Amino acid sequence: MNLSTPLTRPSLHEELVTRLREAIVQGTLEPGAKVPERELCESLGVSRTPLREALKVLANEGLVVLESNRGARVSNVTMEELEAAFPVIAVLEGLAGELACARASDGEIARIALRHRDMFRHYEAGNRPAYFQANRDIHDALMAAARNPVLAQHYTMLSSRVERARLLANVSDSRWAEAVEEHHDILAALETRDGARLRELLTAHLNNKLAALKKALS
Repeated sequence: MNLSTPLTRPSLHEELVTRLREAIVQGTLEPGAKVPERELCESLGVSRTPLREALKVLANEGLVVLESNRGARVSNVTMEELEAAFPVIAVLEGLAGELACARASDGEIARIALRHRDMFRHYEAGNRPAYFQANRDIHDALMAAARNPVLAQHYTMLSSRVERARLLANVSDSRWAEAVEEHHDILAALETRDGARLRELLTAHLNNKLAALKKALS
C-alpha cells in the first residue's frame, strides 16, 4: 500500500481512513507496531488532527488501539477476534449474495464472472497475491450489487479485520483448491440468480475459511 503520495483535499478524511486501513490490511503497518504519526503526516501531507481523527475511526473498527499519551498501535490478530467476526461476516455476505441475485444487473454479473476467470488464472499460475486481490474484488462486487449501503458499511468494517488474517496465514494448497471449487459454485448460483443457494454457499464458504485460518494460525 502506497503511503507516500500526498492526499487530495476534497475527500481528505475518507481517503485517509481508506489509505490507513489498506496499509494495515496489507501488512504495511504490521500487527503490534506503533503507528508512526510524524512520518505518516509528512508522507501523506496532512496534519496531526486529521490523522488522529482517522485513527479514531480505525480504532472503532478494531484495527488500531489508542493508548493514552502513547499514540496508537496496530492491533494484533487474535483467534478470539476471528471466531467472533467470521460468523457475522458469513451472515452479511450470505444476505448480500441473496440480494445481489435479485438486484444485480446482467452487466454486473458478467463483470463478476470475468473477475472469477482472472482469479482462476491466478490460481493456476500459483500467484497468491493476485488471486487474493481478485477474490476480494469478487466479494466486494457482490456486496455492491446488493444495493444496501448499511449492509456494505458493516461489511467493510468487519472484512478489514479478517482480511489481514488471511494474508498473514499460510493456508494449505488443499484448502486453496477447495476455495476455488467453492467459487465456481458461487458464480453458478449468481448466474442463475438462485438467491437462496448463493446465500447458503457464501455462508459455508466463510465458515470453511475460518476453519482453515484457525488451522494455519495455530
